[in-house]
Formats: sequence, C-alpha cells, structure tokens
Amino acid sequence: MFRPVELFVALRHLRSRDRSRFASFISLISVLGIALAVAVLIVVLSVMNGFEYEVRERILAVISHGSITGLDGELADWRELQQAAVEDPGVLGVAPFVSGQGMLVSDSGSAGIELRGIDPELEATVSSAAQLVVDGQLESLEAGEYRIVLGKVLAERLGVGVGDNVILMTTQGTITPVGLLPRMRRFQVVGLMYAGMYEYDRSLAYLHIDDAARLMRLRDAVSGVSLRVGEPMRAPDVVRSVARSYGGAVYVSDWTRLHANFFRSIQLTKSIIFIILLMVVAVAAFNIVSTLVMVVKEKAAEIAILRSMGASAQSILWIFVAQGSFIGLAGTLLGLVGGLLLAFNIGSLVSGLESMLQIQFVAPDVYFISELPSKVNSSDIWQICLVAVLLAVMATIYPALKAAWSNPAQALRHE
Repeated sequence: MFRPVELFVALRHLRSRDRSRFASFISLISVLGIALAVAVLIVVLSVMNGFEYEVRERILAVISHGSITGLDGELADWRELQQAAVEDPGVLGVAPFVSGQGMLVSDSGSAGIELRGIDPELEATVSSAAQLVVDGQLESLEAGEYRIVLGKVLAERLGVGVGDNVILMTTQGTITPVGLLPRMRRFQVVGLMYAGMYEYDRSLAYLHIDDAARLMRLRDAVSGVSLRVGEPMRAPDVVRSVARSYGGAVYVSDWTRLHANFFRSIQLTKSIIFIILLMVVAVAAFNIVSTLVMVVKEKAAEIAILRSMGASAQSILWIFVAQGSFIGLAGTLLGLVGGLLLAFNIGSLVSGLESMLQIQFVAPDVYFISELPSKVNSSDIWQICLVAVLLAVMATIYPALKAAWSNPAQALRHE
C-alpha cells in the first residue's frame, strides 16, 4: 500500500475484479465517452481555425492589406498619395491600381469579370499575385501589348489557355451615331492564376495598369493605391494614417473591412459550435455520476468497514473524488491524443474518403476553398482539456458526498 490511502483505494476501485467487472466496464464507457467528446471538439475547432487561417491567407495573397481610392473612383494625383504612404513607417509596399467591371468573350462562351490593372513590378510589393500564376508569368503584362492573366476556373469556363485571345468589354460605353456601344478590346492570354479560392479563380483578371487606364478612359489617373503593412491586424489604423497625411478626400478600405461579415460569421459559428460540443463533453462527463453511484452502492460494506476502522468522512469523500477524477483525466488524455492525431491528418483522411466515395465534401463554390484545412491552436487545446477535467471533477461531488454521509451501521446490518 502506498500513500495517500485515499488514492490507493481509488485506484483499486478502478481495477476489474470478478465482483466488479460491470462497474469497471461502466467506468471504461465513461472514459471512452469523454475521450470521444474531447476528440470531436478538438477536431472541429481545429478545422474552424484552419478554415479561417487559410481563407485569410488566400485573401491576402490576392488583395493588399489596405487601399485608398478616389471618392469618384478616380485618383489623379496618386503620386502624392504614394509618396505619403512611402514615408509612413508602418507601410512596407505601395502600388497603384485600376479596377473595374467587364465581360470576357471567347469562342466557347462569356463571363463577367472583375478586371484589375496593375504594375507587375510594384504589385509584387503589396500582394503575392505573381506566385499564384501557375501557367505563364505575371511579368508578361506589358504596357501597350494588351495582355491578360485569368483565373484558372475562369479560363476553363471560357475554354481558353495561354496564347489564346479573348474580347474584353467594359461596363463603360462609347456614344456613337447608332447609340451606346460597349468598349471592346482584344487581349491575349499570357497567364493562368490559381489562388485556391473559387471567388477569385472564377472572376479575377489582371492586365497592365496602362492598358486598363486607357480602356477605362482614366488618362494619367488611377482608381487607387494599394498598401502592404507590417502588421496586417493594424491595417485599418495605418491606412487611415496615410490618408490623413495625404490630406483626406479619399475613400479608405482594408482587408478586415472588405470581409468583416465573413470573418465575424466564422467567429460566431466557432463560438456556437464550441458551446454545443461542450455540452456533449458535459453529458459524457456526467456519466461519471452513474458510474460512481453504482460503485458506492456496490462498495457500501467496504465503506462501512473503513469508517469503522477510523476513516473520516472526508477520506471517503476524497476516495470517490479521486476515482472520478482519474476517469475524467484518462478520458481527456485519450481524447487529446486521438483529437490531435485526427486534427493533424484530417486533410489527407478527407481526401482519401473523397477519392474512395467519388464525392466532394468541400465544394469550392460554396466554401471558398477546395480542401479541408486544420490548424491546432494551443490555447483551444488547454481550454478544452481544462473544462473536461473540471466537469469530470464536478460530476464526482454528489456520489462522493453520498458515500461520505453513509451510515456504517446500516450498511453492515445487511452483511
């Protein structure tokens, strides 16, 4: 026997013997229930974290951290704004851009697009668009050559590839004697981009900023200036600071504002799922109540003998608190290991199931991304394990009090 005695007795109660096999089996079920609930909670929260992280990273790979545009969509003195941004210590890169809406027409079909005129050299300082080009090069965009880089899904929809020609029509028209005609221009496809986000891959098209300005009749003006900051979460403050330095009369925006509702909905969904699955952990933890009540009833004579030998009510209380805590701790540790294994391998497991069943669980046109990501957050793991153990300890209180308050004489009378 080792000390403390309460711990020794609690561990003996957990070991299976001929008379207590059923109680041990119920204890095992309680352990597995807690383990399953903890593992599910870890996997779900890791997937939610991974989804948020992947979407944020892919958004920031295509768009800049912030942008400053003219109030009427046109910024004539953009070089002054560019200089003000360069002088701000929080800004890492500055690039002008021209944006607009249009339609691409090919021999195989047509599609509405969001066109973006860029300077390939400056764009590399504010986004990772060049690294997203999987066929061709972004640097192939040259002024006056009327070349275009399309999203991969958009190119497949139009049935075109590198070297093919498409007709770009803008939403702005030209007044002619026969009426209003859309502005059209033939462009050569020189690259295909794949961002991994369906929203961009199906609608985004890059062209040189000079060609875009000429097509949009902006002359020497641009639509705005893109900014890349040192700390993405401080983008709103930095963008406003640059705008104030410039003198105002501009419209400021940043990646947190453009996708505020989307990321807010992710956080809300994550909180709701955490609460719901925490209830599952609570249900699994409170299975310990029935387990310990059964053990208390089965061990009534042993409890009475311990009390007769001088064991205090507090000692009896701690025996069953320790027993229930061991069950909760074992289930939590088992769920932690299983949850982490699943969380780190969920992507390959889902891909294997998709290949086996010939179905797609993560549709890119619905979920923005085409694979199931996972990102394990240590703070979430500690929070889940701590709550699971606390719930298990709370579940021991009633059975432990019942055992401590039992009457030894009444228990021994029936033996």
